[in-house]
Amino acid sequence: MFDFGIIPPLMFIGMVVFMLYGFPVAFSLAAVGLFFGVIGIMTGHFTEAFLENLPFRFYGIISNDLLLAIPFFTFMGAILERCGLAEDLLEGTGKLFGGIPGGLAFAVILVGAVLGAITGTVAASVITMGMISLPIMQRYGYDMKLATGVIAASGTITQLIPPSLVLVVLADQLGRSVGDMYAGAIGPSLLQVGIFVLYIAVLAIFRPKMMPPLPKEARGELDSKLIMTILMGMIPSIVLIFLVLGTIFMGVATPTEAGALGVVGAMVLAAINRRFTWPLIRQGMESTMRITAMVVFILIGSTVFSLVFQGMDGGRWIEHLLSGLPGGVIGFLIFVNIFIFILAFFLDFFEIAFIIIPMLAPVAQSMGIDLVWFGVLICVNMQTSFMHPPFGFALFYLRGIAPPSVKTRDIYLGALPWVGLQLILVAIVIFWPESVTYWLDSGPKVDPSTIDIKIDLPTLGDSSDGGLPGLELPKLGQ
Repeated sequence: MFDFGIIPPLMFIGMVVFMLYGFPVAFSLAAVGLFFGVIGIMTGHFTEAFLENLPFRFYGIISNDLLLAIPFFTFMGAILERCGLAEDLLEGTGKLFGGIPGGLAFAVILVGAVLGAITGTVAASVITMGMISLPIMQRYGYDMKLATGVIAASGTITQLIPPSLVLVVLADQLGRSVGDMYAGAIGPSLLQVGIFVLYIAVLAIFRPKMMPPLPKEARGELDSKLIMTILMGMIPSIVLIFLVLGTIFMGVATPTEAGALGVVGAMVLAAINRRFTWPLIRQGMESTMRITAMVVFILIGSTVFSLVFQGMDGGRWIEHLLSGLPGGVIGFLIFVNIFIFILAFFLDFFEIAFIIIPMLAPVAQSMGIDLVWFGVLICVNMQTSFMHPPFGFALFYLRGIAPPSVKTRDIYLGALPWVGLQLILVAIVIFWPESVTYWLDSGPKVDPSTIDIKIDLPTLGDSSDGGLPGLELPKLGQ
């Protein structure tokens, strides 16, 4: 067994201790990195010149065009959260499915998926869906554990379905294109929606009292006019989804440019709903500023930590530790997913993506694992970070907008079945990789061995046949 020294594991333990103590993550990472950087210089692991790479890394972060997609998508989500689109979609879909047991739950899942494909942020989806649908579910006798669980779960679909911010961050950390990450996430996104819908359908059959149908006076007459109203309400959403995702998949726009288009589309939708006001813009800008600043500072702190960690041979330590696990690739994947699932009790997805993924990606690549598939798998797993008690952010968002009559205990217990459904999807992606790679392999294939590149070089000294005039090669013997 190779001896990589005690410093890499001490760095990892120090990072965990700082964060468990409650210090801000960005400053904890930077402090641990600089502290062990001094130790590295004193012990001869590297010289002071090694840390001179930090300014270049900082510049690489703030000049990364890909990360501009984060404020654009965040701002788009903040506007759409308040422009009335979700209310219209949920009202129409609720009337469409309201006559059957679990109809409102079906509507919440489907509208949550559509809203996730537009906003890309979990907070916007959970808060909006909770404020609209939770009072209706309370009024018509839904079981509170089911009601809170389905609302929180519908919001976490946003983390997986494009244009998810998580996929943007993972693409940056794994060195893969955002378009490939989005294409790879299509299959798992559809599977996740399907698993959730199937779960509600089973409950509706065997426990219909948990989710009674809406009375006729609540859902109104289902006529052709109502169906047309629903369809017309979907058209702006479909157009916006195409602006954001279609332009990326077609190669017309980069994720950053598509995010800018999404912001313009969100403003247009807000104007159509007559809610395009200065307070809306200001609230969206404040939310975007907070999230973007948090991401940048975590990135700066994590790059200090990772530079020193690599200088201490931490990457080789992690690779040797994980590549020697029993079970080969499957054993590695099972360990990684259990590890990330446990970390998600304490860390949010930004922290996991910036701290843990750079350690795992080299090991995965050395084992021949496709990094796009690996990134989508990690994204599926990190959905649980929003759902499982006691620190799931979706549960915090829901607790913040739920009335006092909804008990915190109901919110936590209601989340557990949905965490189990998310873990089922993790297992499906591990044992059925085609759920991700199918969407990547569906493009045109090019065999590199069939490519023949010919380069015609001009003849020096002969301008009559395309050569460069005024240049003559010296003759032999001269």
